[in-house]
Amino acid sequence: MKIVVCDDNIEDLTEIEGLLAKYKEDNADIKFDVMQFTDSAELYRRIQKEELGDIYILDMIMADKTGIDIGSLIRRTGGQSVIIYITSSDEFALEAYHVRAVRYLLKPIKAELFFEALDYAVSGIVRIKKDAEYPVKTKEGVVSVPYSQIEYIENCSRTLQVCLSGGNSINSIFIRKSFDEEVRQLAQDKRFVHVHKSFLVNMDYIEKLAQRTVMMECGKSIPVSKTRAADVKKAYLMFVSEKYR
Repeated sequence: MKIVVCDDNIEDLTEIEGLLAKYKEDNADIKFDVMQFTDSAELYRRIQKEELGDIYILDMIMADKTGIDIGSLIRRTGGQSVIIYITSSDEFALEAYHVRAVRYLLKPIKAELFFEALDYAVSGIVRIKKDAEYPVKTKEGVVSVPYSQIEYIENCSRTLQVCLSGGNSINSIFIRKSFDEEVRQLAQDKRFVHVHKSFLVNMDYIEKLAQRTVMMECGKSIPVSKTRAADVKKAYLMFVSEKYR
């Protein structure tokens, strides 16, 4: 497991390094390496080359590239990395939510909150690495796609369009079963919700929930049927509260 830390303040970076060393000492069963950056632009270039870490601990306010710039790039590349923000201001909390950061910690860093954030991040990486896969029957054969990479699935004229994080998509062959039957395996996972008879979405990728639409991270606006609107809102609020509690 690789943990990447980026903070342009040397004192803060040294403090985080010490906390990570203490965490490793107290959790000998968790194996990880640490990469440190004071230059956010250098880290940004590394990520552009798809040199991705598993967990990112990022300062929010940095010269050249901010923590949000880096987090947004990670998500655009389709990275499933876990992001933790550490900052001196709480004014960027909404932006942190939009890149699916799991924690937003204020300086000065409280050790107990930092260790709790790491526990949550490590458990998230373990889940991703053990993620179940959804088989999609295509003209080239069966393609197995990790649940965590699926942004949404659409029923397009009796074929499945499986849209993935990072902008790619996979199209299935003609389906003989109903859409509900085809995606039943996925729908049993708490990350997914039927918003419309032709759409199943991964709530991890919802940018904004409105009365009759959901805006996905990829920019796609997906309709929410009137009969499902209340259930979708309830499911999403419960999902978010459980994820960020």
